[in-house]
Amino acid sequence: MRNGTHERLRLDAVRVRFGGIVALEDVSLTAKAGEVLGIIGPNGAGKTTLFDVVAGVRRPSSGRVELDGADITGLSSVKRSRQGLRRTFQRVQAFGWLTVEDNVLAALEWHGGGGGFMADTLGWPARRRNERSRRATVEATLAHCGLLDVRHELSGSLPIGVARMVELARAIVDTPTVLLLDEPASGLDETEAALLGEQIQRVRRETDCAVLLVEHDAGFVMRQCDRIVVLDQGMVLAEGSPAEIQRDARVREAYLGDVHHDTGHESEAKEVHT
Repeated sequence: MRNGTHERLRLDAVRVRFGGIVALEDVSLTAKAGEVLGIIGPNGAGKTTLFDVVAGVRRPSSGRVELDGADITGLSSVKRSRQGLRRTFQRVQAFGWLTVEDNVLAALEWHGGGGGFMADTLGWPARRRNERSRRATVEATLAHCGLLDVRHELSGSLPIGVARMVELARAIVDTPTVLLLDEPASGLDETEAALLGEQIQRVRRETDCAVLLVEHDAGFVMRQCDRIVVLDQGMVLAEGSPAEIQRDARVREAYLGDVHHDTGHESEAKEVHT
């Protein structure tokens, strides 16, 4: 794994309050291009709130969010998405009434086809070229995610593991700059989780995006991430490489249980609750 050099995402002293409850307190972190950053911690630690702030679903009470050096704190989630900030969710949010292929194709529709109604009516060559290009991109993404065999099935009829891959495909078909993955391995079997891991590494390598990964499977986090941030009660408890986090006594006692090392490589940690 490698660390990028260009800073994709920065959170500076982010604070979120719900009435008298502080959900995030002075949280600062960065994620670089080509880096996978894990976010772990117990239930209620503030991980989902953190993702909501980054995605533009929730505006912080104070603090700043930057994407590629630009302040996006006040931008809507739609505008952030169109700048390449993409997200998956704990509960799958694929469009159940659409086929797998159309779910993924929908992520490209905001670009428009060019020419408006007249181009649609007359079938202008440029419009046809754009459509062919989009469908080729979708097909390649479906292939990467192991979805070609189910491309014509309705997403609402799929097992949870396959539906999660549909959501991932939809998030990455339009090249992301920052990819937020919220418990993407939940419900996946061993083979599906391995494919997911392959896609995380491919996307960060080929697109140079930053990936933020929230996941309850500590072994998966340790294998996929370059760095890990541990949240506890809305604050950053620890930050470091997977090896450093596994050696941190506070983290090990609270979340990871007994973690052993084998010739410099981390063995799979116990499940960490997020």
